[in-house]
Amino acid sequence: MRTRLGPDFGWLWSAYAVSAYGTWLAFGAFPLLAVRVLDASAVAVSLLEAAGLAVASIVAVSLGPWVEHRAKRPVMVAMDLVRFAAMVSVPVAYLLGVLSYGQLLVVSVVCGTASIAFTAASGAYLRYLVRGEHLLVANGRFEGTTWTAIAAGPPLGGALVGLLGPVVTVLADALSYLLSALAVLRIRGGDVAAPRDRVTRLRPADLPHGWRLILGDRVLRGLFLNSVLVGGLIMATAPLLAVLLLGEYHTPAWQYGLAFGIPALGGFLGARLSARLVHRHGRRRVMLVSGWLRSVFPLGLAFVQPGIPGLVTVVVVESLLITCMGVFNPISATERLRRAPVSHTAQVLSTWTASSRLLQAVLMVIWGVLATRTSPLAAIAVSGVLLLATPLLLPDRKDWSAPEPVRPAEPVRVGRGVSE
Repeated sequence: MRTRLGPDFGWLWSAYAVSAYGTWLAFGAFPLLAVRVLDASAVAVSLLEAAGLAVASIVAVSLGPWVEHRAKRPVMVAMDLVRFAAMVSVPVAYLLGVLSYGQLLVVSVVCGTASIAFTAASGAYLRYLVRGEHLLVANGRFEGTTWTAIAAGPPLGGALVGLLGPVVTVLADALSYLLSALAVLRIRGGDVAAPRDRVTRLRPADLPHGWRLILGDRVLRGLFLNSVLVGGLIMATAPLLAVLLLGEYHTPAWQYGLAFGIPALGGFLGARLSARLVHRHGRRRVMLVSGWLRSVFPLGLAFVQPGIPGLVTVVVVESLLITCMGVFNPISATERLRRAPVSHTAQVLSTWTASSRLLQAVLMVIWGVLATRTSPLAAIAVSGVLLLATPLLLPDRKDWSAPEPVRPAEPVRVGRGVSE
């Protein structure tokens, strides 16, 4: 029977969905603008991606305490408006003929920072909005939406770019943030904010507090280390696989798009199955099995060859990998919300996301150098071998059975309560 989570969750889910589709519709738009409009070099394009991730992650760490002590809905609306203003400046500058590489870099940093803050606020608000026993279902719906957006967004975006030019998808992405803000404003329930102490301004000692909270809990620590390393190693090979298929193997762009669009449907399937598998087998067992499997399949990409057999290999490997991720991610997200201190949820989430994106940026650069010194296929193989060891970081039975640390006081409720 389908779980009903209420109209307020529906609006929050709608906000997430519209911005997710906008983001993936505009996937690759900035590199395309940098290459075709600004004649940027390959190094400059790589720097645009890595620097945006790194700087946004560093800046976002300081936003965790700021988000924590404020009502979450206004923060989400503000971050959506910031992203809208930043993204819409790109097509405006393009039409005026003043678009520059520096502007793309600034917009990338601003949107990346605002996205981390939005994610932290929405995660903390989701914990308030949805009952604990329904969090896995809610996270499964978010996860399924992500993978359907990944499957549909890039092909549609590519078609729009071919018909109307590269700035159209950027404008669509900007408008998606405006629609997301309007959806958040439709939520009629209450709000939540962590209680303030006498010192309300940000102190340097507050910045590493998110890491202390994560590393102080055995289960959170294991999930954190596993998640950031798996995500970093997988993302580090994404540009290399593009170079391998599009460059060395001369794969047509439409085949390349299908090779990565079709497997995303496996993520949707995995997200739909996640709650059912947990109900039948228990969350610890399902998390461990899916966590081990998602670390095994990427090694298959080291055997990709030219032509149709290579594309079939990519589709099969990515489908298996993404299906396992679709099962694993909602359970991990739910466990993260369940174990994070209630009054510090936003800080834990912002630190988690910022750390993950920062490591992704670092590993992208390292694997780019490794591929230059060896070959893209060799660098992909190295990543696959290292991924085999990452399940060792997952919490074991002893960690799950350990008592949870004492949690701080509950957040302050703001406005009307949420109807059951």
